[in-house]
Amino acid sequence: MVPVSGGTFEGERLRGTVLPHAGHDWLLGRADGAFQQDVRLTLQTHDGALILMSYRGVRTSSAEVAAKIARGERVNRDEYYLRTAPFFETGDKRYDWLNTIVSVGIGERLPNGAAYDVFEVL
Repeated sequence: MVPVSGGTFEGERLRGTVLPHAGHDWLLGRADGAFQQDVRLTLQTHDGALILMSYRGVRTSSAEVAAKIARGERVNRDEYYLRTAPFFETGDKRYDWLNTIVSVGIGERLPNGAAYDVFEVL
């Protein structure tokens, strides 16, 4: 279990911060070498709305790439597979459109965290 220590997000319709220590990544190292994610975190928009973001995902790679990531080395995200399925919940009417979308994320494991491009499925 890895605490989410914070971050930022920015897109066409919302931007803000990932609240520090308001979420966790339950990361499961599987016998097949893949990592399975179960993440829940809290987003705060630039105008004060709170949004729960939860996602499940999987990261898989060659043993060589996995070792580099484990050592904290930067690896181009084209060298491994990291995909997520984020869902959102909020009571703030300005962002209630998030409650009804399905999205996918393409991730990148960084030496000090992770970065994701998240897309609404239309």
